[in-house]
Amino acid sequence: MLLQPIFTYLAYALIAIGNILVLSSMWALGVTGTYLGDYFGILMNDVVTSFPFNVTAAPMYYGSTLSFLGTAILYGKPAGVLLTAEVLAVYLLALRFEDPFTAEIYAQRERKRREGSKVR
Repeated sequence: MLLQPIFTYLAYALIAIGNILVLSSMWALGVTGTYLGDYFGILMNDVVTSFPFNVTAAPMYYGSTLSFLGTAILYGKPAGVLLTAEVLAVYLLALRFEDPFTAEIYAQRERKRREGSKVR
């Protein structure tokens, strides 16, 4: 069933959309923001709200999930579709921790700024 032509077109569309989300988020965040800069205290000047972050708060997670799904469909692998669902579940779990963490470190910086402390 997954090898019908309509699924091929769907697969390529999912891969393209996924890669657009991932690559544009890497462009918006830069190397530092992409590779855990927040976790090491290297914060962006402001929270990024431009594309693709105005489409979804987690474009790398959702973009890679779409790419995985597209690849599974392209090759007609139901197991790949199931694994994509597992990956999505793990990403959603990670976001439950990552989003509050990120919000808190930016809030801490703003509190320090208001207090007049210098932030590295």
